[in-house]
Amino acid sequence: MVAVQQDDEIQPLSGKKPFFHTMVCPSQIKPKYTMFLPVKIYSILPSEDVPAVLMCRGKEWGMVYYGNGLKRKRFNVQWRHFADDNALKVGDACVFELMVCTKEVLKFRVQILRGDIPLILQYRVPGANSDHPLVIE
Repeated sequence: MVAVQQDDEIQPLSGKKPFFHTMVCPSQIKPKYTMFLPVKIYSILPSEDVPAVLMCRGKEWGMVYYGNGLKRKRFNVQWRHFADDNALKVGDACVFELMVCTKEVLKFRVQILRGDIPLILQYRVPGANSDHPLVIE
């Protein structure tokens, strides 16, 4: 992990770069740490193993993208450091925007959207729970 200069807040997607999102599921975090990429992005990515960098919240994580000969493209076990360092939980969402795509390196800007609502907000926001439903007329 390497610190880089980058804003920590959620940023809009550029609109010019390919992206994908995933909802964090149990296989992507402890104990398996398997991060498969969605099929819809395969045609853009190299069909070989390439170093990859995930950039998120002002930091970088290095890993390897496995694209050579596998039916399902994925990141190597170094994905675990990204998942642990960012305390990913089942239900969180990650948006991966492909910033650099060459045969030498892949760079993704990642934004994490937490899947939980703090208790203090649950009862203040209409529609946040079944006791306070959101009514659409």
